[in-house]
Amino acid sequence: MTRLVIVCTIAMLWTGASCVRSQEGVTKSQPNIILIVADDMGWGDVGYHGSEIQTPNIDRLSREGVVLDRYYVAPVCSPTRAGLMTGRYPDRYGLRETVIPPWSEFGVDTSEVFLPELLARAGYAHRGLVGKWHLGHGVPDFHPLNRGFTHYYGHLNGNIDYFTHKREGELDWHRNDRPSYDKGYSTDLITEEAVRFIRDCAEGDAPFFLYVAYNAPHTPLQAKKEDLLLYGFDENKPLFNGRSNGYGSKGRGNTVRQTYSAMVTAMDRGIGHVLEALEELGIDSNTVVVFQSDNGGHPKGGGNNGPLRGTKGSEWEGGVRVPAIIRWTGALPSGLVVDQVTGYVDMLPTLCDLAGVDDRGGKPLDGRSMLPVLKGTGKWDDRLFYLGNGAIVSRQWKLLRAGPKGRPTDLLFAIDNDPGETMDVKDQHPAILEKLNSALDDFARIRSDRTAPPYEEGRTGFKAPREWQILNKASD
Repeated sequence: MTRLVIVCTIAMLWTGASCVRSQEGVTKSQPNIILIVADDMGWGDVGYHGSEIQTPNIDRLSREGVVLDRYYVAPVCSPTRAGLMTGRYPDRYGLRETVIPPWSEFGVDTSEVFLPELLARAGYAHRGLVGKWHLGHGVPDFHPLNRGFTHYYGHLNGNIDYFTHKREGELDWHRNDRPSYDKGYSTDLITEEAVRFIRDCAEGDAPFFLYVAYNAPHTPLQAKKEDLLLYGFDENKPLFNGRSNGYGSKGRGNTVRQTYSAMVTAMDRGIGHVLEALEELGIDSNTVVVFQSDNGGHPKGGGNNGPLRGTKGSEWEGGVRVPAIIRWTGALPSGLVVDQVTGYVDMLPTLCDLAGVDDRGGKPLDGRSMLPVLKGTGKWDDRLFYLGNGAIVSRQWKLLRAGPKGRPTDLLFAIDNDPGETMDVKDQHPAILEKLNSALDDFARIRSDRTAPPYEEGRTGFKAPREWQILNKASD
């Protein structure tokens, strides 16, 4: 409770400037860090992968930064975000197979040390989260302000209404520990707050960390009319027929893909505003910018995974291999494409390396620093990456235990030459199959004493807290 009171007191003193005062003796020799995460954006939904969707700013990052061509995540949202924050597979704290729904009291165990907490120890006085949290909201200890962030603006749950900012009938939009009644399209509000945070922090001496977690282009499919018009929207034609789930038809286009495309373009425009702010303030060369999706797209939600098999929610490539880029102008190569297997649990150790963080929190990490491969000076040819739920991948091979529950069938793919997972080659490579099965069995032994309950558990009869005031609920 003491910790909560301190955090809330700091938050309540905030009056407009998103950043706290710089720590004495800390300089900006360390880079600023901006981590941008899209929600449910597919492999085939960026221009640099040949998409018809307009993503000029993401494409610019791909030209100016390092493209991680074999970057893997979890197949659903909360586990990926947890792995980004901890550098550890989410199985270790019971968050692998589902997301955290509004009616769940589950959250990432507080013994796990989050990335902003580590950066704080290295002098990053300004640590902002703008956008979607989705890592626990049932008790105050799970709130972003109690997980290392000094500033928070956005929503605790996923799947909010883009215009009303509601989930389960209650406003889920916050500035620090208080409800925010800001009006507007959520993608635009997230962008505006991100730019505001950057401008405020640029005036200080300490480096900043900014986690920009867009809820776009996740459902509900809602776009602004001006963006729909870019993709041929005709208001005289019918809107696509979809379940409203309480969100109504506002922002819906003529087709699912049209609406989704408009949402992606709005997010890309926002990323462009972030890049413009860095240039205007003269800090772009001292700022690491990361872009990635949290999982693959789903056709029913408008997403396209291009040539990759499968969708969000599966361990097929289309569910777990996503667009990812890291740019640090002048310090990392431009236009380099890395085909080494990397992934979400590698982000924490990589950013810690870039920031000069020696203290990694005490618990062993599953991720490793990508710095050697980002510089083009090293490779991890023997790297095995655990995808969860009976799947493991290396640079050359992928093992997937598919089939009905309780009756898995081993599928082995030469994934470097067969990214579409079209040909099972286990009969031709029995030794490889045995080796990967042994490694997969080792990973499968990762357990947690506390596991997230099934998604629907607790939904019946649930009533959301008023305006999702999690912190103030405990202190009132």
